[in-house]
Amino acid sequence: MSPEPPFSEEHEALRESIRRFVLAELRPHATEWEAARWFPDEVFAKFAAHGFLGLKYEERYGGQGGDFLHEAILVEELAHCGSGGLAAGVGAHTNIATPPIAKFGTEDQKQRYLAPAIAGEKIGALAITEPDAGSDVAGLKSHARRVDGGWVVNGSKMFITNGVRAHFWVTAVKTTSEGGHHGLSFLILDRQEGVSASPIKKLGWHASDTALMAFDDAFVPEQNLLGRENEGFYLIMANFQWERLVMALGAVGAMQVAYDKTVAYAKQRNAFGKPLTGHQALRHKLADIATTVHVSRVVTYDALRRFVHGGDAVKEVTMAKLATQRACFDVMDTCLQLHGGAGYMEEYEIERMARDARLGPIGGGTDEIMREILSKVLAL
Repeated sequence: MSPEPPFSEEHEALRESIRRFVLAELRPHATEWEAARWFPDEVFAKFAAHGFLGLKYEERYGGQGGDFLHEAILVEELAHCGSGGLAAGVGAHTNIATPPIAKFGTEDQKQRYLAPAIAGEKIGALAITEPDAGSDVAGLKSHARRVDGGWVVNGSKMFITNGVRAHFWVTAVKTTSEGGHHGLSFLILDRQEGVSASPIKKLGWHASDTALMAFDDAFVPEQNLLGRENEGFYLIMANFQWERLVMALGAVGAMQVAYDKTVAYAKQRNAFGKPLTGHQALRHKLADIATTVHVSRVVTYDALRRFVHGGDAVKEVTMAKLATQRACFDVMDTCLQLHGGAGYMEEYEIERMARDARLGPIGGGTDEIMREILSKVLAL
């Protein structure tokens, strides 16, 4: 089977390497880590040992010198690990926390944070969302007050992936009293007494630590200002397209895994004297799922190709994110139904996949936000 555009033979070789790693090092522990609602920090070191934490980063910082296509392969293949929370934790580190440092950081910041993050020595998190401000970043209330040598930060953050385990948080704060998008800055906060984080219980992504955070006079040195002061809104916008592509790619990978799992089950499970695939109604359900997976992949790969080539891909990326997230949840629900009672049991893991998929239409910008963006892009 030849590679699908925009991927090449080189990318497919990487895919095989990553899948072997995922199936050997991660998949056997998925159920254990889900039950513990945590996966060991050493997992990041294992990724780093294979070069998988820096696929798209420069070699001088320990990266592999690749690009977004190499990272896209990793995102898709993580669907085979058996835990949406594990995939989310690794993805938050490589695709949400470190990109702003790679793009806007000083050389000093890259040496102190990006290089050890690629090496699996430091774990990062992005801290933007607050209890009263999600997609409406203009409503952020956490603030930083200027002091001698830096800033003192006070406030709170919510729904922060890797928030409990992180060694540093790339954090959006208000640095002026101006309203709206003005006066936002990004500071890199180190783990310290002034930062507390507690895990939040949630429907899915159990192996991932999602934190409620509080900053109480947390100190940030001058050299940890990321980008320009009071221009943090541009940093927020800069990674949105990639983050949403990552979610689309993850959904495509998860749907493919669920489809393959369900086909295998339907072929070996007998009902009324023949396999489930011997019943037309069930065959047609599987055909519908296969079609949904293919369409989702085509839409996502098209957006990925446009994004990688540097064109204006806001419309296509937004459509890919919108199209794949609800589709993924619907596919999981149908796969669960086709498993019958077994699908509702933890043993077959379809119930876990359904729970994990439900975040898709919410995270990275809700379906409603995606539709509003499209309304503007389409001049409606």
